[in-house]
Amino acid sequence: MNERVADDRLAGLFEEHRGGLRAVAYRMLGSVSEADDVVQEAWLRLSRSDVSGVDNLGAWLTTVVARLCLNMLRARRTRREDPLEAQSGPDGGPVVGPAGGLTGGADPEEEAVLADSVGVALLVVLDRLSPAERLAFVLHDLFAVPFEDIAVMLERTPQAVRQLASRARRRVRGGDAPRPDAPQRRRVVEAFLAATRGGDFEALVKLLHPDVVLHADRRVVPTPEPIVVRGARRVAEGAMAATGRARFTGVALVDGVPALAMAPYGRLSVVLTFTFDGDLITGVDVVAEPDRLRALEVAVA
Repeated sequence: MNERVADDRLAGLFEEHRGGLRAVAYRMLGSVSEADDVVQEAWLRLSRSDVSGVDNLGAWLTTVVARLCLNMLRARRTRREDPLEAQSGPDGGPVVGPAGGLTGGADPEEEAVLADSVGVALLVVLDRLSPAERLAFVLHDLFAVPFEDIAVMLERTPQAVRQLASRARRRVRGGDAPRPDAPQRRRVVEAFLAATRGGDFEALVKLLHPDVVLHADRRVVPTPEPIVVRGARRVAEGAMAATGRARFTGVALVDGVPALAMAPYGRLSVVLTFTFDGDLITGVDVVAEPDRLRALEVAVA
């Protein structure tokens, strides 16, 4: 087999695995651009390696991608203590500052679609795990990689990896039992998000109590003082102005109660919690200050 044919065959084999590798990398990193960078680096390493003795190329590539993601997550934790800096751009979408450590060129629409398909709440919880916990949970629980294989990647025993995945699983599920009225509240919160994403002003007003009060901390806008908005139509108008942000928002359990979490590129930046009177929202608390966000327990709804 000549060199050109061998290269073409290797490229073809890699393309067969590209989608799965990208899925692993995205769940590990929460960013399309970072995931694509990792997959590209995996191809470069494959093209420079002699894999003639590799029996399972998919497992070999998954190991490469996992280790690259692990290194990136560890570097991210040492580089960034605060949550991702995200503000609204001209179109209402997030503008990511240098603190996020993201590579450029990501398509916001693709980021939003992927976040929706994976689950914003899951991405938020994964971002709060240690790199080792995240690797163990993603590979085992989401992609059924055996603990023995993950142990080799982390240089730990299979039992230790099992414990990492177990701790991560508890964080994903949350420690607080949902309230008995959680399903009802979730339906209202989902309707709030759907109306905001769809720009349906009147549908949003119908979900709000006429005397609803919204509180937003200083980091949300930002402003010198916290913001207080009263009345259904005024609160709905403010929500309509955040339609772009809503693309990166999903329903989550926050301290055991259905809420909304905004996480552009998989990193929590804003949380909306609600109070209710029956099926009507009476209060909205918009949280963006890092200390307040860190104090919240976020789980998959």
